[in-house]
Amino acid sequence: QVRLVESGGGLVQAGGSLRLSCAASGGIFNTMGWYRQAPGKQRELVATITYGGSTNYAESVTGRFTISRDNAKNTVFLQMNSLKPEDTAVYYCHTRRSSGYEYWGQGTQVTVSS
Repeated sequence: QVRLVESGGGLVQAGGSLRLSCAASGGIFNTMGWYRQAPGKQRELVATITYGGSTNYAESVTGRFTISRDNAKNTVFLQMNSLKPEDTAVYYCHTRRSSGYEYWGQGTQVTVSS
């Protein structure tokens, strides 16, 4: 059974930093990523990383967020710096099998105060 368990969210002032972690179990996945959903908005892609370390970022977080992974621990991280109030959202860890079946974590709240 595949599980994605996020941690590391919280409340931070604008300009601050947070580091999210997502521990995966039940499988090894090529691409893992982070999405976020703000109140009243659609869920959007934040960043993805392949098993080999290739990364992709949303334009809104490029230069501020860094995604990384520890393949030995099957864990993916999201380092978020220079946080803005508009980064406030529930952040979800995501992956999918080659068949297309998707898995989501339970989400972790990130709140950035101005």
